[in-house]
Amino acid sequence: MAAAETVQHQPDMAPSLEDRTLLIFARLMEGGREDEDTCRDLDQLTKLLNDDAQAQAKPGHQTICKLIDADCADTVFGYLDMRQPDAVRGHATLATSAYLKAAGQEGENTLSNFFFQRVKRGTYDDYIVAFCVAAATFPIVPDLTSQLFLSEGFLGSLAPLMRRKWKSRKVETACLEMLNAACMNPQCREATQKYCTEWLEEVVDQDVSEVVRNMNADPDLQSEGGSISMRRHSEQVRHLAAVILAKLRAIPSKPANADPNASRIEPAVTSIEELSSMFTTMLMSEEDHGRQHSIEGLAYSTIQPKIKEKVAGDPELLKKLVKTLSEAHPRSPTTYGALSIFVNLTRYQPALSEEQKKMSQLKAYANAEGKVAGPDPLEDDEHVAKRCKAVFEAGLTPVLVTHSKNGSPASLALVISIIHSIAVTRPLRGQLAQQGAVKLLLVAWATLPESDELARRMAAHALARILISTNPGLVFGGNRSNPVNAAIRPLVSIIPPDPAAETRDLLPTFESLMALTNLASLDDQDTRQTIIRTSWPHIEEQLLSSNHLVSKAAVELICNLVQAPDGVMLYADGSPQAKNRLHILLALADAEEAGTRSAAGGALASLTGFEPIVRGVVERERGVKVILGMCVDDDEGLRHRGVVTVLNMMSAEGAGGELGRQKIKDENGVEVLKECLKKTRSPEVLQITAQAVKMLLGQE
Repeated sequence: MAAAETVQHQPDMAPSLEDRTLLIFARLMEGGREDEDTCRDLDQLTKLLNDDAQAQAKPGHQTICKLIDADCADTVFGYLDMRQPDAVRGHATLATSAYLKAAGQEGENTLSNFFFQRVKRGTYDDYIVAFCVAAATFPIVPDLTSQLFLSEGFLGSLAPLMRRKWKSRKVETACLEMLNAACMNPQCREATQKYCTEWLEEVVDQDVSEVVRNMNADPDLQSEGGSISMRRHSEQVRHLAAVILAKLRAIPSKPANADPNASRIEPAVTSIEELSSMFTTMLMSEEDHGRQHSIEGLAYSTIQPKIKEKVAGDPELLKKLVKTLSEAHPRSPTTYGALSIFVNLTRYQPALSEEQKKMSQLKAYANAEGKVAGPDPLEDDEHVAKRCKAVFEAGLTPVLVTHSKNGSPASLALVISIIHSIAVTRPLRGQLAQQGAVKLLLVAWATLPESDELARRMAAHALARILISTNPGLVFGGNRSNPVNAAIRPLVSIIPPDPAAETRDLLPTFESLMALTNLASLDDQDTRQTIIRTSWPHIEEQLLSSNHLVSKAAVELICNLVQAPDGVMLYADGSPQAKNRLHILLALADAEEAGTRSAAGGALASLTGFEPIVRGVVERERGVKVILGMCVDDDEGLRHRGVVTVLNMMSAEGAGGELGRQKIKDENGVEVLKECLKKTRSPEVLQITAQAVKMLLGQE
């Protein structure tokens, strides 16, 4: 055995890489060591293997994997045994992953031989280790482990093992943990459905009274002695079997071709409702041993709409889930499972285009053999909004804020998804801001890697929704050090539609523009200038959007931005770009949509306070006609903007003012303003219009 050989080296020389590797394996093979020492050695082995994998591309490199024979590999795999402490198993998983990466095909062959040899021996100890290794390696080498799992005869051998009269709880638990991991793979899940469902049902449904009756009826069992607990499945085993059934029910396998000779009588099965009730009972009990299984089971059960409604309609269960999440370690399976439940409860269905709706109907028609199956009514926006409200009222937001500080990127993405859904409901947005959701989203957007584009876009979109409906001055606590600017970059990032999306969704664009408009309403020139500096090309592009809501939102933002000197200069510097911008603004002031006309009119009312812009309006064909048209619009607010613009143009100094007064007079401005006086009831508009008429008449 390579690791057992005596390693000799000079006392004054550092041990070679090979010597260090063999020494680590020699220590790992020793018995009776402290867990901390074992974990330390496993960590050292992991580092050596990771370094080895990186160095293999270098010419002349001698891999240390040639030193790792079957006995060495057995030693590392043995530390994956469920009877080992959790800390040791965790470090062994990292070492196993590093070994399989560094050893390549040779490592995969070693793992395969280990698994089949242990299963072939067939002792309880061998089964336990083989199943535990398979469960641990499914996430590491899923293709290889799936091949082992699907090997001929393996799954069929599990039923006799699980149905033995004398139960080994360790074997049962190890077997079910392997099945639980395997269900993440579609092919393995289908095989589990085919070969294991029947005895999984038996495990879940087993009744102690039935075991007692069987003992009384079977003389052989009576003569063998032993406790009832040795002849029935443990609660932990039943719970784990229920989790696997939940995965099979929540993610059904593809239906097999129907056998015309098969019996039409379907065997009784445990429904997803019964399983979810079992998980709920487990979770609501004061015992901690079944908490992880109940959370995992509910995470899969709540994929089904009817289970979502059931869970969301139980306030005590929601509070228990929130409490469980608050007590869980930030990077634990319990945390990820609980967050997954809340994601399932709050997720809205994606908006579909008309073409996608037709395709969905065609697929449903084909799958239902002629019966058109529409979307589940429990998944419509109304039902999801009620579930979001129930989750929020259970006190989830502060717990999400706490977990976001120390969670993994994967759990942070789930937190963002939940906040994003809750923020759809307008009345909840202010409370989300009060409970720390804005800071959560800002930090998440800044810390998530740029490669995680979906989560970052979702964080920015949730931020936009909250800032649309809240006072930014209150949210950001005034203008001290201008923290409001931290929100600008995330909002700007979602103005362009997502290029990776299959369907062009303009809702984030629209809501980000509205949120920026709200920020630009603050009496803070620095905020407006930052928005202009970071987003102006995107804003100009959306001005010409074919969607009138997006176009209106863009021009409303411009209306606020031109209150800043930088905004005015974009239209007043005399450049061809500035003239074109003014041309577009005048065109929007004559648009069909009233909101767009009003926003463009507000921008013109501000800009025409500057002489170069007055001159630009006069020089533009139909420029003055558009302004006068605003004065007789049916909307009182737009008439107000129109007469303010006219008065600005007539009051301007220099050549621009002279041109403006003459052009307004030439365009029959007096009659237009008189008509405005007839239509208007507002004292302020009447006063401004009368002043403009007097100025025009005074010019005659």
